[in-house]
Amino acid sequence: MTTTTLPDNFSDLAPFIGWALPSADERQTKRRTSSREELKSFYDAVLSRIEEILTLVDAYPLGTLPEELRPLYYLTLSLAEVAPHIELYGGVPGVPYAFDEDRFIAVHGAQDTALGLSPMAAA
Repeated sequence: MTTTTLPDNFSDLAPFIGWALPSADERQTKRRTSSREELKSFYDAVLSRIEEILTLVDAYPLGTLPEELRPLYYLTLSLAEVAPHIELYGGVPGVPYAFDEDRFIAVHGAQDTALGLSPMAAA
């Protein structure tokens, strides 16, 4: 069962719980289907708390993160998905001058990233 709540001290990020997605495929789809405004709002909120989040989740080796901290970890991965679009592409949800992203099929894209499995384990 996946936790869909955040620790109390991160309740300010609750409006962004929809970005706490376990797989790369889900994060990419969320980014591609969001507006510029949604990307920027998410980016600003999570970036302002990123050091606290990373300090907390970094206390655990990959694959051993407690269930209750996984949403925070997933938010950081969504931030990594969104950041280039804010910082480099002017907030555009897609990748400018690139092939259609729907054509990209990640071999391990559906894998829950928090489990720390090798991409080969998903194949």
